Amino acid sequence: MTADRADGLARTARALAAGEVSSRALTERTLARIEASQPVLNAFKLVRAEAALAEADAADRELASGGAGRPLLGVPLAVKDDTDVAGEPTAFGCRGDFPPKEQDAESVRRLRAAGAVIIGKTNTCELGQWPFTEGPGFGDTRNPWHTGHTPGGSSGGSAAAVAAGLVPAALGSDGAGSVRIPAAWTHLVGIKPQRGRISTWPWPESFNGITVNGPLARTVADAALLLDAASGSHSGDLHKPPAIRASEAATREPGRLRIALSLRMPFTATPKRLHPVVRRKVIVLADRLAALGHDVEEADPRYGQIGLGFLPRATAGITEWAREVPDPHLLDPRTKEAARMGHLLGGAPLRLSRRAEAVLHRRVGEIFSTYDVVLTPTTATPPPRIGTMAALSGWRTDRAMIAACPYAWTWNVLGWPGVNVPAGQVSGGLPVGAQLLGPAGSEPRLISLAAQLEADQRWYERWPTAAA
Repeated sequence: MTADRADGLARTARALAAGEVSSRALTERTLARIEASQPVLNAFKLVRAEAALAEADAADRELASGGAGRPLLGVPLAVKDDTDVAGEPTAFGCRGDFPPKEQDAESVRRLRAAGAVIIGKTNTCELGQWPFTEGPGFGDTRNPWHTGHTPGGSSGGSAAAVAAGLVPAALGSDGAGSVRIPAAWTHLVGIKPQRGRISTWPWPESFNGITVNGPLARTVADAALLLDAASGSHSGDLHKPPAIRASEAATREPGRLRIALSLRMPFTATPKRLHPVVRRKVIVLADRLAALGHDVEEADPRYGQIGLGFLPRATAGITEWAREVPDPHLLDPRTKEAARMGHLLGGAPLRLSRRAEAVLHRRVGEIFSTYDVVLTPTTATPPPRIGTMAALSGWRTDRAMIAACPYAWTWNVLGWPGVNVPAGQVSGGLPVGAQLLGPAGSEPRLISLAAQLEADQRWYERWPTAAA
């Protein structure tokens, strides 16, 4: 086991089970890596050093007594700071004095049931709104591949922590690409599961159903293992899809699939352009899929005015979360603006947007009568420099955000699964990604295809070098 960076999730779990290393030793190494990296990367909002060591000692006692059946027993993991951990505040990127939570979120409860040690909570932009992880509440979280650039957002802290090898995997959340975008910009596998696959409790649904929890890891197998461990419903959840076995899917051949390469962006009424270097990388990936035996051709889903189904749900969600903030005066002016819009759109427009989902499922889903998977860029650009969007006005932030990230959010409206896979690196060593998209419940197929591509590309062999 290495000391300077975390091994993979599955490998770490196997080493613990075999007695090759103790959970305490792993946790101490993890804490040392986080402490050393924090002045530069700033991936963590809070670190649970004392509590994590106590959890590690308990895991070692269980391992010594022959404990078995818990797939992550003793493994240090991180979760995003929109997720409740008992005894810790959930600031969700905001300034202010937040009270500690009394109970774990359901996803954290399930990770603990699988044996995980919760090492800490990772940084996220304010209420998860933007594809960067910067703010006055915690500073700038930086990309391990080039610290002058953002790791993306809003799960940027989780992505930076995994990409730098601080932890073997981490949990994030995705409301408009917030797992897939930082995964693309930090050379990771990021899974946005089917709505309800991982519980969002204590919220029956998050952001009116557009936000889901999902894993970030360096390999498909590790992301699938974390997905399996965190998956499951709470009795209060509004969405309870049938169970899947993601780890099994990661070991299966996908078979010959019909893949639609879609480079067209959904309509947003704002200017945007696919960066030529990102386009080339995604086309190269499509060519590799064809070389692996799949039928790949260009075709686009019929998105139509899908944005009308997104804005009321997103802004009404901001309004709901903003009510939980102890001192609303400390919120970013852009957040206050979004909350005001959410108050206006939270009635009839929100109800109409929810009812429109069935129509969108039929129209966008037509493509799956011909194809099994849709392949698109995850973002339109490489990761921007730190500060590019952080100081903009609300309208300018929206324009810049849509221009950089126009591809991911549609699948949040639909509630369907998607997987980001690394698509290579561009000038300056900056990573970019592509997403594999499917209809409801298609995670096993997407995971199998991603694993096949990973075996061909071996992206997990590449690590960030010294910060540029």
